[in-house]
Amino acid sequence: MADRIRLNDLRRQYIPLREEILATLDTVFQEMQLFLGPNTRAFEQEWATLSATKHAIGVDNGTDALLLAMRAYNIGKGDEVITPVNTFAAVVEAILEVGATPVFVDNDPATYNLDLAQTAAAVTSRTRAIVPVHLYGLAADMDAVNAIARPHGIVVIEDASQAQGARYKGKPVGGLADSAAFSLYYSKNLGAFGEAGIFTTNDDAIARRVGMLRQHAADPANRYIHVEAGYNSRLDEVQAAILRIKLRHLEAWNARRREIAAQYDALLEGVVATPPRFSESDYTPVHYVYVIRTPERDTVKARLLAADVESGIHYPVPLHVQPMCAHLGYKVGQFPVAEAYADQILSLPMFAELTDAEVERVALAVKHAVHDLAPTR
Repeated sequence: MADRIRLNDLRRQYIPLREEILATLDTVFQEMQLFLGPNTRAFEQEWATLSATKHAIGVDNGTDALLLAMRAYNIGKGDEVITPVNTFAAVVEAILEVGATPVFVDNDPATYNLDLAQTAAAVTSRTRAIVPVHLYGLAADMDAVNAIARPHGIVVIEDASQAQGARYKGKPVGGLADSAAFSLYYSKNLGAFGEAGIFTTNDDAIARRVGMLRQHAADPANRYIHVEAGYNSRLDEVQAAILRIKLRHLEAWNARRREIAAQYDALLEGVVATPPRFSESDYTPVHYVYVIRTPERDTVKARLLAADVESGIHYPVPLHVQPMCAHLGYKVGQFPVAEAYADQILSLPMFAELTDAEVERVALAVKHAVHDLAPTR
């Protein structure tokens, strides 16, 4: 019997890096510079280079990167933050944590990213920020988002948590707006061995504020003087050391993900709805997940598992109907694209170590599952 194909098999990524990672960790533990040490500082510099920004500040996780961004821009009670309804809950958690109000927009049916017309229509005198999400590893249309925001003095914070290494019109995500937040959660294209995150910006003052807030808002001249209420959200030195090793492989891993996505595209054309395709001169995606759509999603998912193919759902419940957002007053039916897609989306196995034969096996399993559901004539 063939082995099960996992949604994301991180063991395959680890094995060829194992000796280097273990040797590096031994050095870290020998030196015991565990508090914002040399690996953290070096990784921040390397990430700033990757994102073409002046500053990169390592934090504990991607949610904190969003939260610290909100705090740095003094976003709070009475302010509105526009963000797409089809994404992970972290962005809403950050908005609610600072006391601001999330304002949702539907997703574009073609790109799955935020609907630009709805974004423009959602701007009010209370709008302080727009947080576009580079969903599934495809950058949002940042020229359009910035054009909406700039005339009103609205801050734009990229949620690049699913798009490490993605590009938009030749430019890397992370430096396409006022600032950006990245998750380096273990399952991401570049993932720590647990939790990590990083914040990027070209604004010196914002970088200083985030750098201070992540360390209990301590005065850089005296760490026992706390200027305001801050956080304990520093990138761990152990994680930074691991991330530096993995960062050297990110470009090759992302290129392989694009190859796998192209194979899925070709094999599944006409079978299910596949992700949007663009010229790489405009968008260079990194395919954090490869999402198909089928009206019989749950049945297809079960049949794939029966064929020893794992799959996932990103995301089954839109944010406006999440219990934590009940007080906002949104109703079922307000965001029809996101609601329809939430019942149809299915993520297929996607990681750089997938073989061509495995990709073909996944696609064949999808074809069989869909074919079996087709009505007989």
